[in-house]
Amino acid sequence: MKTNLSSQITLTRIPLRYYRPENAFEHSVLTRLEKVPTNIYESAEEGSLAVAKEIATQIRRKQDIGKPFVVALPGGRSPQSVYKELIRIHKEEQLSFRNVIAFVEYEFYPLANPSAGNLARLKAEFFDHIDIDPSNIHCPDGSMPKDSILDFCRKYEEMIQWLGGIDCMLLGIGSASNIMFNVSGTTISSRTRMVLLEGAARKEAARTFPSQENVPAGIITMGISTMMNARSVILMAWGEDKADVIVKTVEGKVSDSVPSSYLQNHPNARVVVDLSAAYDLTRISHPWLVTSCEWDNKLIRRAIVWLCQLTGKPILKLTNKDYSEHGLGELLALYGSAYNVNIKIFNDIQHTITGWPGGKPNADDSNRPERALPYPKKVVVFSPHPDDDVISMGGTLRRLCDQHHDVHVAYETSGNIAVGDEEVIRYCEYLRDVCEKYSPNDTTVKEKAEEIINYLRYEKVEDGAPERKDVLFMKGTIRREEARHACRYSGVKDDHVHFLDLPFYETGLVKKHPLGEADKDIVKALLQEIQPDEMFVAGDLADPHGTHKVCLDAVLAAIDEVKDEEWMKNCRVWMYRGAWAEWEMDHIEMAVPISPEELRFKRNAILKHQSQAESAPYLGDDERLFWQRAEDRNRATAELYRQLGLASYEAIEAFVRYIPL
Repeated sequence: MKTNLSSQITLTRIPLRYYRPENAFEHSVLTRLEKVPTNIYESAEEGSLAVAKEIATQIRRKQDIGKPFVVALPGGRSPQSVYKELIRIHKEEQLSFRNVIAFVEYEFYPLANPSAGNLARLKAEFFDHIDIDPSNIHCPDGSMPKDSILDFCRKYEEMIQWLGGIDCMLLGIGSASNIMFNVSGTTISSRTRMVLLEGAARKEAARTFPSQENVPAGIITMGISTMMNARSVILMAWGEDKADVIVKTVEGKVSDSVPSSYLQNHPNARVVVDLSAAYDLTRISHPWLVTSCEWDNKLIRRAIVWLCQLTGKPILKLTNKDYSEHGLGELLALYGSAYNVNIKIFNDIQHTITGWPGGKPNADDSNRPERALPYPKKVVVFSPHPDDDVISMGGTLRRLCDQHHDVHVAYETSGNIAVGDEEVIRYCEYLRDVCEKYSPNDTTVKEKAEEIINYLRYEKVEDGAPERKDVLFMKGTIRREEARHACRYSGVKDDHVHFLDLPFYETGLVKKHPLGEADKDIVKALLQEIQPDEMFVAGDLADPHGTHKVCLDAVLAAIDEVKDEEWMKNCRVWMYRGAWAEWEMDHIEMAVPISPEELRFKRNAILKHQSQAESAPYLGDDERLFWQRAEDRNRATAELYRQLGLASYEAIEAFVRYIPL
């Protein structure tokens, strides 16, 4: 089973020389706008291997001269794959950590339960699997008395200096450019200290807790000065949701509003990213500004869209002068004139627009994104959570049903942890009252409802333990019935709604199990049962807790195993994006216009998911509600098409085709 196919999706063919230049001259040309040395790898796994190998080399070098290796380590998701590789090197290549002294970079405060802290997670993910001396692990105490914090922070810094300073500091980066928990406004002189978790920092911390309400009030974190005094710093970032902050860190101005930009002043700092996180760097996103390009249709489209936005002109009004003055003279040489390029790209983008997402029957489909035949099509829409379908492609879903396709919706996870306790109490009170009215002698259901109400209202303690099974059942049932109602409203038949409840998700915690064979087999069985002609899957990998990525990997792993079956050879797979981002214009291959009336229907379908309205625990960094995000995003896509000189629509839902590897 291939478990990480999503990381191999390459929407843009990025030439190797852009991120692996052949010599020092090419490297200096490509990176001339970058102010921190940056290594780009094709995947997070490849980058993590390189980081782990470098740390192992530094440890061995210190061992050879009989000295300790002092390292500062973060928590979070970014370093997890590095820790896994270091564990492998320890076990298979006999790397000893006996000479390693580790300083944990931050710890939450106050901690009612130490098992919910950063140190506990680091022990479970790393320290407990290597031979490091426990006395060499130093971490702030999340339960120390408040009047001891200032003295502890001073002594923490003194201990680092007494040991000769930090040899290597490993860092992740937050979406708000926070380093450790040094947020916007942090000065370069800051040291280890107590900070209150507010705003972006609190949202960042909430990714490791059940909800923002469970996040402790503060955190004890190393400062920017601690980082600047380390002999070497490695900053890691993986995934498209880090692209914006990486370009600010590497190419922007040094500013306390972007704390990670202080790395530009560090004499031995390095940034390690995968291609997704590197996407906004000039040499990857706008290579024509730093080198000669290997032009293909997507790169040309990206360049033209960029030029239109820069000049404020629609495509067909761009001139030779516009191209020449903005580094795109190569295209004039290739195509002879601006007019020739303009017409090519205008037609290319125009052909993405279709009101028939399942294909238009009895029509010429040579310039349409989806085939005319077969008609009607068997369609499967995969939804990671029980609302991603209507949030991301609710207009298209309704259109497919209205155009008489045989539409199935498959919800991959129960989404149970994303229901607030107050929702369960409300439904249990309703259930109790109904039982009392119509079945007063059968007390089984009534007593269970009372038990859950009392537990949630008076007994429940947030201690980091998994949620109770009966409460998870209630939460999952709430989401299931909301999804069923939204599907019915959108036109999907009741017996065409499938709840897969993939096992990886069912931990009762924010942290999930790894993707397994059982998950893939459930998806595969559904595909073989339906044998669809068209599939829609969530290609948005920027959701805060990573569930979308795991769900996409499950579908792609199943597709990989059935790709040679006859029905699959004739099946097209379209990727939509969820509540967190939209496809860039150069990637869009199918654009489905949504009328004002259809947009209202889509909003109503989203609102059927009442538990995911304002009280939902995982709205992420965006303060807007899901229906607001969806409408804003769909309207913005339509507005971009209008600015490029194409038809003006109320809204557009966008899709990219997936070709099985």
